[in-house]
Formats: sequence, C-alpha cells, structure tokens
Amino acid sequence: MRPAGRGHRRGLPLLLAAALLPLSACGIPATGVVEAGEPATGVLEPGRTATPSQAESAAVPVTTVPLYFVTDGALVAVARTVPGAADLGSTVLMLFEGPDARERREGLTTELPPAAVAPTVRTDGAAVVVQLPRSVGSLNETAVDQLACTVAVARLRQDPALGSAQVTVEQPGGRLAGRSSDDCPTRDARRAGSGGG
Repeated sequence: MRPAGRGHRRGLPLLLAAALLPLSACGIPATGVVEAGEPATGVLEPGRTATPSQAESAAVPVTTVPLYFVTDGALVAVARTVPGAADLGSTVLMLFEGPDARERREGLTTELPPAAVAPTVRTDGAAVVVQLPRSVGSLNETAVDQLACTVAVARLRQDPALGSAQVTVEQPGGRLAGRSSDDCPTRDARRAGSGGG
C-alpha cells in the first residue's frame, strides 16, 4: 500500500514547471535585476517634461574663494565663486593662474609668476607656511602680499574661530617673509563669477 501524499509530491515539480513555462516564453530574462537608466523620480503632469539639469546644478555646491590681485599697484581682494570645494592648496594654484578674463577686463593684474609645480602648504592652527617650488624664483613684496593675504583669508574662512592667521612664505634660497591677516585689505572686495570666463 502506497503512503498517502506521495503522489502529490511527485506532481508538485510538474505543476511548478507548467506554471513557469508561460513566463519564460514571454521574453522575461532570467538574469535577475537588470540596471538600466535612472530611477523614476515621480509623476509629471501631462504636458510637462523633466528637467534633470536643474536637479544636477542644485546638487553641485559652490565655494567662494578669496584671491588677492593688483590694480594700480595696490592689493585688491576678489571673491571668486567656483563649483565644488576648495582647500588651501587649490586656492593657491588659482592665485598663481592669475586673474581670469573677467577680472582682467576689470583691470586686475598679478605680480606672481605662473607656477608649474604647486607650492606646499602646511597649517598648524593659525600659522600657515607656504613653501614655494624652486621654479617660482624670488618674489617681490607685492607678490608676497598677494600670496600671504590669499592664504591668510582662506585659512580664516576654513576656521573663523581663529580670529587672525599668520602666514610665512618660504622662498627658494631660504628667504622667509611673514604676513598677518590683520594687514590684508578686505573692504575693497570685488565679486567675480566662476573662473575661466
């Protein structure tokens, strides 16, 4: 005599195969989840289209970078807005690149030479040391002021609790120049758009 339910167990695999056969015949891949495109973001009203560029631009942060350039022999503070974050090293590189097209049209110049190698920037609280590469050569007083004020004000933006910042510029040949953020002009700060314009 056969135990009850044994026939049912033999029929179960056949029943499952019969149920899955129509699914495999309708073109549904058996590879699991296939990633394609961006996820759905919601339902739009009829006649409206999605604008992903607005969402993307809102997600990119902007940073105001303080740079010091020269006009009529005097230091001028420029607030340049750039996409993304900017640390002291990238701020110094921007300064060495000089005024952008818009800033040049406004009469701004620089006493700093182009730098093929980035200067080394070291911080210790309110003290910042900028070590220039040998390729930069010796800077005049205005160029040192540009560099020191840019770094000092950028350091204060990083940590406003410091109150003031002291910058030492190490030039090739061991020449040192020290400046304080207290000596940097700030009232004549000009606004500039994103760089490269």
